[in-house]
Amino acid sequence: MSKTPAFLNRRRWLASVAGIAALCIGGAASAQTELKLGHVGEPGSLFQKSAEEFAKRANARLGDKAKVVVYGSSQLGGDKELLQKLKLGTVDMAVPSTVMSSEVDLFGIFEMPYLVKDREHMKRIERDVVWPALAPEAEKKGLKVLAVWENGYRHITNSKRPIDVPEDLKGIKLRVPEGKWRVKMFQAYGANPSPLKFSEVFTALQTGVMDGQENPFTQIYSAKFQEVQKFLSLTGHVYTPAYLVAGSKKFASLPADVRKILEDTARETQAYVYQTAAADEGDLLGKLKAAGMQVNTPNKDAFIAASKPVYEEFGREVKGSEPLIDRAIKLGK
Repeated sequence: MSKTPAFLNRRRWLASVAGIAALCIGGAASAQTELKLGHVGEPGSLFQKSAEEFAKRANARLGDKAKVVVYGSSQLGGDKELLQKLKLGTVDMAVPSTVMSSEVDLFGIFEMPYLVKDREHMKRIERDVVWPALAPEAEKKGLKVLAVWENGYRHITNSKRPIDVPEDLKGIKLRVPEGKWRVKMFQAYGANPSPLKFSEVFTALQTGVMDGQENPFTQIYSAKFQEVQKFLSLTGHVYTPAYLVAGSKKFASLPADVRKILEDTARETQAYVYQTAAADEGDLLGKLKAAGMQVNTPNKDAFIAASKPVYEEFGREVKGSEPLIDRAIKLGK
């Protein structure tokens, strides 16, 4: 049996090492081009639809420069964890909503009850309040707002009784998102509100740890809350925007052409988000009724009257908030 010369063995070994190195380098390069986009929505939610549409449009423009990959259902963590990961650079983009007020106090203006009348009003608020006043404050905290999307008008569900006036919330254990002004609002209404991660809400409702929760139809239906909640009260107490947000440092490190594609696509996707949200509203309400939920239309005037202390406290506590609220209200007239 002939022996392979030593120099050939060495050449084969070097070729093998080079091949492995090339694979490793290729893998690293491909990992660097993946832009992780996280959100907490379930399949079928507006968060999921919005993120997937943005990724589809952005990837068509990015080509081989980068690829947006969407992770939903809290795969990369809850809202607060996602914001922290944006700052650390371990996640590239996220779609937060209420939780932004826990990072930047002024975002709490969207926690003020019955502030936003409709989407056209919201567009004016975006133009005259969000971009000039709120986005720069987020940037100071390491968060770059790329676009304003939607979470939607929020309504109350619970397992105890229909909610017609604020007094009906007395004693109701109500899950709210991680933003202190939502807690204060429902305390003013008489409920017993507690922040809880969205991914934990279904189990909390199912086991009775929580009696109820409040969310837009898209979140209620996609998370299957209709399976563990009997009553749906159409309070529409808060309109919550969602935001496409990046970590400022990580975003600044991307090539200029990639940044431009992401920003332009993010803003252009808003029209899709609004159209989808509007189309889904009636359809989803019908599905929630068909699932057996008892639906009522509350006395909104009673809720508006009970909201006054929340506005007053927010104005006192959050510096610079009063002129922004006044501006937002005037934009609705």
